[in-house]
Order: sequence, then C-alpha cells, then structure tokens
Amino acid sequence: MTTREQPWSDDAPDARRVVLLTRNPIAEAIESIATVVGRPVVVIEDDDGGRGVAALAGLQLRDGDAVVLCDHDAPDAPRVLRDALASSASYVAMMASRRRSEGLRAELEQEGAPGLEKLHVPAGLNVGGKAPGEIALSVVAQVVATSYGRDGGPMGGMPRD
Repeated sequence: MTTREQPWSDDAPDARRVVLLTRNPIAEAIESIATVVGRPVVVIEDDDGGRGVAALAGLQLRDGDAVVLCDHDAPDAPRVLRDALASSASYVAMMASRRRSEGLRAELEQEGAPGLEKLHVPAGLNVGGKAPGEIALSVVAQVVATSYGRDGGPMGGMPRD
C-alpha cells in the first residue's frame, strides 16, 4: 500500500493581520472568513473625523499585513490608502466601483504615491459575487493568494471524461 501525502500542511503559516476600515456587512463577513483561515483581524470601527488615519498609524503595519478599506465613501479614503501604501503592508485594497477605482488610481499615480504595485482597487478576485459574504470571500481569497505570491487563478484544468 502506498502512502499519499496530504494536500495541506499542519504547520500554521506566519499569518499577518487583516486590517479593516470601517465596520459594515462586507467587513463583518471578511472578519469571519479571515478568522477561519487563520488571519488575525483588526477592525477600525469608524472613520468619522479622521480617527481611521490615526488608528491605522498606531498599528505599525508590518510586511504581510493587509489593509482593506471597506467604505468607499469614507472621507479620508485617499489619505488612508496613501498611508497604507507607504507602510510595510503587503496588500492594500478598497471596495469601489470600477469607475471610482480608475479615478482613485489615477489620482494616486499623479501624486507619485509609493507602493502602487500593492494596491488592489476594486478589492477582491473577479468571482461575480454580489452578496456581502461572496464579496468578502473574493477579498480574503485575494489576500491569501497575494501572501503566497499567487494571482488567484485556477489550480489547474478540469478533468476530462
């Protein structure tokens, strides 16, 4: 009898934090899914009055951390993104429409913001999801893929009959 190697590892990866700004149904779903996959989650509850900028600065983001701005209408969204991009965080993303994403990226490029290669707008993989849980799944999948240097594409071809 041959022994097959299991397709997973029992070794826990050096999981870095997923930082979410601000709390809403998508952020809550991201928090649940990220926790299940072993990622510590920090939720910055509210960004009114610029508290999100200060709270983010106080976290001392590290290599491997992910920052996801879940509120595209947050008043300090561009500043939060600039600060996160300039940090050691490996993944920076924002929930946004494609139109809002293009405008935001153009604004950050024009300013010469550092770290644009780690910016993901809109956040998540293109799985077609519409519900908060589906969107959250696509974001956490992208965070995990990015942390392993992967693009989130399919594992391989479908078997043929």
